[in-house]
Amino acid sequence: MSDDTFRSVEIERTGLGTYTVRNPRGGSISIGSGQNDTFTPVELLLAAIGGCTAVDVDHITSRRAEPDRFTVEVTGEKIRDEAGGNRMRDLRVEFTVTFPEGADGDRAREALPRSLRQSHDRLCTVSRTVQLGTPVTIVDVAGAGADDE
Repeated sequence: MSDDTFRSVEIERTGLGTYTVRNPRGGSISIGSGQNDTFTPVELLLAAIGGCTAVDVDHITSRRAEPDRFTVEVTGEKIRDEAGGNRMRDLRVEFTVTFPEGADGDRAREALPRSLRQSHDRLCTVSRTVQLGTPVTIVDVAGAGADDE
């Protein structure tokens, strides 16, 4: 991996079932198990899918006109599958985007369907990764449990 392709976050336990996620730029967000107002990991997944496409679409359309309204709702169903594992299905990203009347708004409205397709088909790393699937490797680097034979 090169520096321009590598991405990372660090997650630190702050209490039972609560964690702080930090990115290399100093941003942070609290996550937890859903017992309080923190985001759950599944909610972060939904936010990542919708947020990725929102960034793409906003970047493309707002060059033509500033939106009057720009909201995204991401939904899905958490299930236990046939193998007994938890996963999400029926993921859906709904955009409600409106633009002002006039030529600039018309250009933005015209660009909206194309920008949604572009994000889905090639730009959004998050939804493409979920849709195409990729292996996830989990490693115990501290070696805890190595002697538990």
